Amino acid sequence: MPMASITPLHLRRGINNRLLLALSPATLDRMLRISEPVSLARGQQIETAGQLIKYIHFVNRGLVCAAKAMEDGRVVEIAAIGTEGVAEFVALLGMDRSLVDMVVRIPGTAIRIRREAFMHEMENDKPLRQLMQDYVRFGLNEVARHIACNRLHHLDQRCCRWLLIAHDHALSDEFPLTHEDLAMMLGYQRAGVSVAMASLVRVGLIEHKRGKVIVSNRPGLEAACCECYGEMRNELNEFLPSKKTAQLFEFTQNEIAKRR
Repeated sequence: MPMASITPLHLRRGINNRLLLALSPATLDRMLRISEPVSLARGQQIETAGQLIKYIHFVNRGLVCAAKAMEDGRVVEIAAIGTEGVAEFVALLGMDRSLVDMVVRIPGTAIRIRREAFMHEMENDKPLRQLMQDYVRFGLNEVARHIACNRLHHLDQRCCRWLLIAHDHALSDEFPLTHEDLAMMLGYQRAGVSVAMASLVRVGLIEHKRGKVIVSNRPGLEAACCECYGEMRNELNEFLPSKKTAQLFEFTQNEIAKRR
């Protein structure tokens, strides 16, 4: 008797990762059989520059940032990966070692698969391979946009952009984020970021206390942001259309093990 698909059996907890939701039921079934759910803790470094990539992490909630460390100890973050993608971006280009550190900024969860197993699936599944290639194009464009935004746009606008990104992937109006975290994301001095955040608090767009941000006025944040966030969102929605009804799944190691 053929084994039933995982899809109709898991209708309790959600998959939020948009790449996984874009897969066919058969491909998603195979992915789940070789995957495991993991927690992402704030500050956790899931990849280290120069080291072998062991896993592919599909971010299911939270935000993982690519960080580049300089010789003088300063660190700047050059990209952010949330529920739209995978943390090990370079692995999709065939690289087996990380170019940068991958650090969790907004805590959450991920669905991880061993890199060798995932690359094997890509080799044997043309639609999966095409989806990942499309994601690489989207990701490279987003890195270029991030560089241009940091160079050309006002700090307040950039703060709004990052807060919107964090809000999207935290899947909550409240999430942990310090001024230091945001300064690292923006590549800007902490004092300047504190002034910008205070301005956003003063006009009622956010609340910020005890290292946590509460988004009070999402439309106001979008209006105060530069065009970069809207462009990114439009491109993402064209590439990975949001589903009105998400496919829902239960992710526990025991249940996944039963179906291996």
